[in-house]
Amino acid sequence: MTSLLEGAKKLVTRGTDIGARIEGLEAAVDAARGRLDDTVLDEVRNTVDRAAGRLRLSAEHTVVGIAGATGSGKSSTFNALTGLELSAVGVRRPTTSWATACVWGREGADELLEWLGIPPRHQTTRDSMLDTRRDDPDAHVLDGVVLLDLPDHDSTEVSHHLEVDRLVQLADLLIWVLDPQKYADAAIHDRYLAPLQTHDEVMLVVLNHIDSVPEERRQSMLDDVRRLLDADGLQRVPVIALSARTGAGVAELKAEIANRVAAKKMIRTRLEADLKAAATQLDELSGQGRTRVLPDNRVSDLEAALADAAGVPTVVDAVERSTRLRAGRATGWPVVSWLSRFKPDPLKRLHLDLGADGRQLTARARTSVPEATMVQRARVDTEIRALADDVSDGLGRPWVESIRGASISRLPDLNDRLDSALGGVDLGATRIPIWAGAVRFLQWVLILAALGGAGWTAALVASGTLGDAGTPKLAGVAAPLLLFVGGVALGVLLALVCRLLVGLTARARAEAADRRLRAAVHGVTNELVVEPLQAELVAYTTVRAGLAKALR
Repeated sequence: MTSLLEGAKKLVTRGTDIGARIEGLEAAVDAARGRLDDTVLDEVRNTVDRAAGRLRLSAEHTVVGIAGATGSGKSSTFNALTGLELSAVGVRRPTTSWATACVWGREGADELLEWLGIPPRHQTTRDSMLDTRRDDPDAHVLDGVVLLDLPDHDSTEVSHHLEVDRLVQLADLLIWVLDPQKYADAAIHDRYLAPLQTHDEVMLVVLNHIDSVPEERRQSMLDDVRRLLDADGLQRVPVIALSARTGAGVAELKAEIANRVAAKKMIRTRLEADLKAAATQLDELSGQGRTRVLPDNRVSDLEAALADAAGVPTVVDAVERSTRLRAGRATGWPVVSWLSRFKPDPLKRLHLDLGADGRQLTARARTSVPEATMVQRARVDTEIRALADDVSDGLGRPWVESIRGASISRLPDLNDRLDSALGGVDLGATRIPIWAGAVRFLQWVLILAALGGAGWTAALVASGTLGDAGTPKLAGVAAPLLLFVGGVALGVLLALVCRLLVGLTARARAEAADRRLRAAVHGVTNELVVEPLQAELVAYTTVRAGLAKALR
């Protein structure tokens, strides 16, 4: 496909932007794949491939297809234009499903005929008929024309109308031959003419067998054909009265074809019509709502709901209580602080302080945070739905469904990812503050001082010299006793002061843990919900930009 597009860019007629339309439509199809109806996308892709393929081929030849029903005189019209008896004429058509081609100017047409799928045995080069060219001095006006006589579109042979459908998509200019007795037949109006109303600039309508209609009725019949074409949305398609048998109108038809071919616009006009029709079809399917963005407040509300359901408040509370417990044990009065070892650590109860051995045992950190309640799960569902509804508001139904599907596509992984994310966060609660280590050292110094003072006092009491003049005193109080009482009092006082510092540290660490945990929740939310939604919005934006490029 890339080589086709590169070739298309090189061969685009100066002043056109067909290459850009092809690129835009191709980008739109690729972005819409898996989101919009594959049947429509395949049709649009085929249109892109056909357009790129046609641009790669001869721009000096214009493919003119003659189509009509059985008995309409389509083949006699073809013969009248070529001046040769190339197509069999009659009500009973040949059984072949191939079209017949007559080429004016063979050079450069071989590859085009191969692309059209016309077998060599059904090809004729008009330039080789020198004797006939002398009999037809106007033959040169069709130089550059590849004229196709298509099979009957109303044939009972399926292969016939399949071939018609195929070549109708490939011809640069279409000539529809109608019969005076069947010109209002719904088979051609409903199946071909009305659906091709976007291609009115590359179509002609011929009312053949005009010689079989009384002169006084001819104009009224042409007016009626005009009325039917207008009803089909083909107001700009000319109607030419013709008699292939008598030659009436043949010169006018040939001149119309020649004028259009000489203008060198048919290829471009046909391709633009094809691309615009395909882009319009995709545009209607996709919808034309403006591109949305994920609202920050909605994402924040979802993250808050997920954090609550994941147990972040529970973990943060456990961090604060664990910090109080551990720092309190380190800074408390050693005589009684050891009793705190019998209290359960909140983080260990949640399996958030397993250490290296625990991680190796379980392969990854697993938490025992309580499962989300029904209310919490309902809140998460509500927030996800609200986020999807917000970003899909005003978009076409396929995109609404695609966005909603993307929002919940990875929800089955949500619980495990949140649990893993929380288990991998460094809560910072296991490390004792530096100042707590200094306090612990000071507490033991005071304990040792108190024990030393107690032992010294006991020794003096035992020897009966506690109050003697030789006992060291400070402010009138025996130094051993002061050392004992002071060590105990200062240790208790220090423990009380540190309780305030421990509380401040616990709250600070809880706040830090809350930020880290919510950052982990943010990462999970972004990966499992936000990124899939953003991918859909990027795809929608790409489709809208591509269609705008194709439709401009």
